Amino acid sequence: MVRARQESGYIALLAVLILGAAATAIGLALLSIGADSQRSALTEQQSKQARVLATACAQEALQQIHDNIAFSGTNTLPLGQGNCSYTVTVTAGTTRSIAASGTVGNVVRKAQVYVTIGTSTISVSSWQETS
Repeated sequence: MVRARQESGYIALLAVLILGAAATAIGLALLSIGADSQRSALTEQQSKQARVLATACAQEALQQIHDNIAFSGTNTLPLGQGNCSYTVTVTAGTTRSIAASGTVGNVVRKAQVYVTIGTSTISVSSWQETS
């Protein structure tokens, strides 16, 4: 009978070790999932901020064209958590192309805008996000 008690003690110890290892594995898996979720949320937030910065630079370029219809060139602006840049190119006599990009962290968002200049107006003919 003494042997039966010693063997059941080993079985109980082994069961506790196995359950502990399983609980540790589950805990590590949950931590990993949480970390991935945080990274995904950060990237999504940076993507939205970069898109806003690209839009801001495109609007700054439109203001430059408004102030000087012969304007063409490049500029970079530090804004908020990142920076943006734009390039205005004369594509035809009254048509301008604006390539704008916003960068936050490692995320870059871009916009392409085409503008037509009238006698007293500036019209946006196309505004789209590019990759």
